[in-house]
Amino acid sequence: HCNFEFDLCGWKQDENDDFDWNLRTSSTRKMGTGPATDHTLQDPSGHYIFIKSSFLQLPGQKARISSPVLSRRNKDCKVCGDVILFYYHMYGAHIGSLIIYQRTTAKHEKILFNLTGNQGNFWQRKALVVAGDGEEDFQVVFEGIAGKGPKDGIALDDLTLSREC
Repeated sequence: HCNFEFDLCGWKQDENDDFDWNLRTSSTRKMGTGPATDHTLQDPSGHYIFIKSSFLQLPGQKARISSPVLSRRNKDCKVCGDVILFYYHMYGAHIGSLIIYQRTTAKHEKILFNLTGNQGNFWQRKALVVAGDGEEDFQVVFEGIAGKGPKDGIALDDLTLSREC
């Protein structure tokens, strides 16, 4: 489980993307960008990770962050239901996209979730099931794609991966 209150909890910024997810609080946000509070503490001083469209990023540029490696070898990982649980906040007139991949150690990626556009000014819960029934270890990759609006952003908080995996 990662609530981002202290660090990125072993999640790693991809090196082959255009920019990074940033750890931040709502108390440091500029007016009109990002959620008013984090999801964990429901407080402006709480932390989450965030990307925003700005003059530094062109529309379509990507930020990617990857989980630690998860193992499919545990039989309980194959039968458990929701393996990935997280909260997202996507608000703005010209918001980009949030895409979640399952990436095997051989670098094959399968899309688990794909969402584009304004989803409202509140945190939303999403649970995903790991794809396939293979034995190969994998990572979960969160990809944020910059939109056109300078005040638009995507935030993530409380990322939980199944203990069985």
